[in-house]
Amino acid sequence: MDPALLLNSTFMPLRVVSWKKAMILMALRKVEVVEVYDREIHTVSLSIRLPSVIRLFKFVRPKGPEIRFTRYNIYLRDRGQCQYCGRESNLRDLTYDHVTPRARGGAASWENIVTCCRPCNLRKGGRTPQEAGMSLIRPPNKPKWLPTLDLAIGTKGAPRSWQSYLFDRRLVPLFSFSDPTRY
Repeated sequence: MDPALLLNSTFMPLRVVSWKKAMILMALRKVEVVEVYDREIHTVSLSIRLPSVIRLFKFVRPKGPEIRFTRYNIYLRDRGQCQYCGRESNLRDLTYDHVTPRARGGAASWENIVTCCRPCNLRKGGRTPQEAGMSLIRPPNKPKWLPTLDLAIGTKGAPRSWQSYLFDRRLVPLFSFSDPTRY
């Protein structure tokens, strides 16, 4: 069966839920049906059109997905460049450096790992950046978002009834102070 797009009370897309979850939310009177599919669900005494888009009555604070600590996500956070010299490289050619070396208790964490080109990694060795006379372009930290998570729902392949509730952040700027009549 077809899933439903769950909207916040402000009509902001939250996530996609199964048709069963949508029906439960409807039965509990937590949502209103905004759009429906052509299909119907039949019970012994009732026929209900399958919900396509549902909206919560109460506002809920959206939770961002937990960003996993992976080599690829570190690469995305650091924009594919060495954090010591700024050289851009592909994922395969970059190494990963512990800012505080493991031998000195440096953990494998968002706050201690950066992407690094091979020459800079060799130059730094088992020392801290200060000891090696190097500095970081950006201090490492846990990202709050990643470009790949911009809108997890996406617009490609979404049902037509969802289109007016979804947006593609890559195509629509959030603010434009230069020409307010443009949008």
